Amino acid sequence: MRQTIPCGCARLPSLPSNPTKTEVSPSSLARLRELTPARVALGIVGASLPTKALLEFTLDHARARDAVHAAFDTEGLAQGLADIGLEATRVSSLAPTRKDYLARPDLGRKLDPDSRHKLMAPCGKASPVTIIIGDGLSPTAVNAHAVPLLSKLLPLLADDVIAVGHAVVATGARVALGDEIGDVLGARMTVMLIGERPGLSAADSLGVYLTFAPSVGTTDEKRNCVSNIHGAGLSYEDAAAKIGWLIREGLARQSTGVGLKDESGIQLGHAIAANSS
Repeated sequence: MRQTIPCGCARLPSLPSNPTKTEVSPSSLARLRELTPARVALGIVGASLPTKALLEFTLDHARARDAVHAAFDTEGLAQGLADIGLEATRVSSLAPTRKDYLARPDLGRKLDPDSRHKLMAPCGKASPVTIIIGDGLSPTAVNAHAVPLLSKLLPLLADDVIAVGHAVVATGARVALGDEIGDVLGARMTVMLIGERPGLSAADSLGVYLTFAPSVGTTDEKRNCVSNIHGAGLSYEDAAAKIGWLIREGLARQSTGVGLKDESGIQLGHAIAANSS
């Protein structure tokens, strides 16, 4: 006859952490959905999502894929930059096609030889700030937001007497491509506008990376990033204010990244308090 010996390792049935917890009211969930594009309380039909929620998910997924593969409008960007007073040089990374760019991220971090030569030829005097516009993972975002954002940023830099010496439009660009561009041009700081990885709630989000003393091999802790710039995210005005503050303070402190914390909101609060007193 077999004998069962208790080992004491069997788990007791888990109890609710809060037996008195009440369900969230539908009105609260409706209010939450108004405040975020995230998928909250989508509902359920049997074991599946409601048809409307499924179709919306499929549409957003398609928009994200389209954003990754969208054409990069270098001609339109160059004209838009010219309209706000910036003459742009167009360059490319070592990634010859979009397929290569996606499969080989390392190729997007290096200039092709012709582009490097093109930048070296008219280089001349080093500049405090070099503006770089790269397609990144969402050309859609860059096509839509880069020039309008710069149109808000440039007057702020002019007020601080900060000159923009060079503007570059880079195809097949990863963030680190800006380090080689800045190194070749002798920029004290690069400001790189680039398309962020599309998500299911924002396929056209623009990011801006600031790097003091850029050089090949610079690592990400030496950068500042202002992200989520799009119609339902950070506005052009707010983004320009943050970026302008980071440029001014980064040049003054000769540092970006972990050594430069964004305190633009604190200073704005102090200014508002001083004006109201």
